[in-house]
Amino acid sequence: MRDSAGKVLVVVKKYSYLLLVLFCSIPVFAQSGGAAVDAVNTAYLWRQAVGGAVIGRPTVQAQSVVMVLDGGNIKAYSSSGRPLWNFSAKGRLSPFVTRSREGTSYICRTNGIFIAVNRVGRELWRVNIGQALAGPVVLGWDGRVFIPVAKKIFCYTASGNLLWTRELAGKISAGPWLDQAGGILLALDTGDAARFDSYGAAIVRRLSSVPRILLSIRRSVAPNAASPAPAILALYRDGHLQLIDPSLPDAAPLDLPRLPSPPVAAASRGSNAAAVLANGQLVLLSGIEGTIRWTADPQVRVGNEAEVIYDERGIYVLGANGAAGFTVDGERLWFATLKNASGIPAFDDEGVLYSGGKDWILYAWKLEDRALNHKRNLYGPAPEGSYGLPPSSLRVSSGFNDEAQIKNRLETMRREIMAGRVGENEREWLGYLMETAGGSLRQGAFQFNRPRTLISSRILALQLLSRIGSSEAIPWLARFFRNEEEPLVKAAAARAIGDIGVDPTGAALQEFLAAITPENPLFDEQVLVAVAAASGALCRFSGPPLFDTGARILVLLTNIKQPSSVQRQARHELDTLAIE
Repeated sequence: MRDSAGKVLVVVKKYSYLLLVLFCSIPVFAQSGGAAVDAVNTAYLWRQAVGGAVIGRPTVQAQSVVMVLDGGNIKAYSSSGRPLWNFSAKGRLSPFVTRSREGTSYICRTNGIFIAVNRVGRELWRVNIGQALAGPVVLGWDGRVFIPVAKKIFCYTASGNLLWTRELAGKISAGPWLDQAGGILLALDTGDAARFDSYGAAIVRRLSSVPRILLSIRRSVAPNAASPAPAILALYRDGHLQLIDPSLPDAAPLDLPRLPSPPVAAASRGSNAAAVLANGQLVLLSGIEGTIRWTADPQVRVGNEAEVIYDERGIYVLGANGAAGFTVDGERLWFATLKNASGIPAFDDEGVLYSGGKDWILYAWKLEDRALNHKRNLYGPAPEGSYGLPPSSLRVSSGFNDEAQIKNRLETMRREIMAGRVGENEREWLGYLMETAGGSLRQGAFQFNRPRTLISSRILALQLLSRIGSSEAIPWLARFFRNEEEPLVKAAAARAIGDIGVDPTGAALQEFLAAITPENPLFDEQVLVAVAAASGALCRFSGPPLFDTGARILVLLTNIKQPSSVQRQARHELDTLAIE
C-alpha cells in the first residue's frame, strides 16, 4: 500500500473529550494563545488521482486548483475535488504555472513555447519566447504578463500582445516578485537588484553580493502626503539585510540588523516583512528598521525551499515537509506535517491546503475557516492597485487639426506597437489613441472642440488601443461604445473590447445587452456583428462569470428578425463556446 501524500495529526481545542478519527492522512496541529489543546486526527477533505507526478507548486484561483504534471500536461480540479479539465502542452513543461484573476493559466514548454489556457482548459494564445522560464510568471495589476527567461524579461498584455522586452546584464538568480507599486523585482547573478515598472523602466543597484530574496517595502508617510515609491529590502544567504532606496541612485544601501539565521523564504505586506529562516524560525520584521517584532516556531521542517504567504488573515509558511498558519500577532493557528509530498503545497483564500503526492494523488485539507476578505469584483479578489488611465494633460496633442499629421503619427505608432516596442511610451500613446478615437465627441469628462477626425483614423486608433489596452481601459471603452453614434466607429469600439478579452466588472457586456434590447435596439448590421464577435471573445477569454450575459446576447442575436450576417456570427460564437 502506498504512503499518502501527507499524514496530518490535528490538535484542536476541545471542551471535554478527545475525538479520534481513525483513517487520517495528514497530522495537523492547532493552537490558540497557549491554551491547552487535545490531539485529533483529521481526514483529508478529498483526494484525486492525477495520473502523474506534480512538478512545481499547484496554484489556486477561481475556486479551483491547477497543477503541472511531469507528462507535459496541466490539470484542473474544483475546490470540491471534481475534475474540470486536462490540457496537453504536447511537450515537457517548466515547473511553473501562474493563474490570473479570470482563471487564465500561464505555462511554458521547456523549448520556450509560452501558452495561455483559459479557465475551461482551452488554449487562448501562444508565443515563442525562445527558451524555458527562469522563474515564475508574474501578473501585473491589469493582468499584464511579466515573463522571465535567463537574461531577459518580456511583458505581454493578457491577450498576448508584446508590450516590451528588456535585456538583463546577468542571469536571473531569484525572482521575479511583484512589488507594491505594480512592477517587478528580480536578483541577478551579477549581484544586481533590478526593479522594472509596468512600462519597462528599470532601476538597477549593484549590491555587495547576490541577494537571495528581494521584497518591496512601503515607507510610512505623514497623513495626506504623497506616498513615496516602495523601498527594496534585500535578504542575503548569510542573514545580512540591506534597505535600498530606488529613488536615490547614488545612495549606498543601508545595512540593517542581521537575521539570526539565513532566510529561506519571505513575503512583505505594507511596511513589514515575514521570513522563515533556515533554523526553522518564523520572524516578522519591520522592513524599514530591520528590527524583529516577533519570533515564532512553525514546528515543521521547511527544508531549503519554502513559500510564505502574508495577507490580512495572517502569515502562512509552506514547505514540502509541512505547513503552518499564524495570526499577524504571531499566535500559531495550526501546523501540519506532510509526508511523501512532491513539492511545496498551495494554500487558498478559503483555508484549504492542496498538496501533490509522490503517489500521483492530489490531496486537499480544510485547515482554517477564516476566508480572505478581499475587495472583490466580478471574478473575486480585486487587484491591489491600479496603473490608471493617462491624465488629461496627455490628451492635449499638437497637430490635431492636421489629418495628415494624425495619420503619420498613427502609422508610426502602429509599426512600433506591432513590433512590441511600446514600453515607456504606453501612457502617452494610450492618451493619444483615446483622444484620436474620440474625434470631436464628448467622452466622459473631456470635450474636444475641434474638427471631426476622419473615421478611418478613429477606427485605427481603437484598433491600436486594443493592442496595448488592458482591463483598466474597458470602462472607458464601454462608455465610448454607449455614447458613439457613428456605426463604423461604434463597431470598432466593440471589437476593441473583444480583442482585449477581459471585462472586470461586466460593464461592457451590460452595454452590449442594453444596446440590443427592445427598449434601445441597435439596427446597424456592422455593429451587431461586432457585438456578437466581442461577446463571444469575452466569454471564451474570461469564462463563466460573463457566460450567462454573453450567451443571452448571442441568443438574442440569432433571432430570425436579425440580419443573416448577424445570425451567422452569433451562431458561430455559440458553437465555439459549446466546444468548451
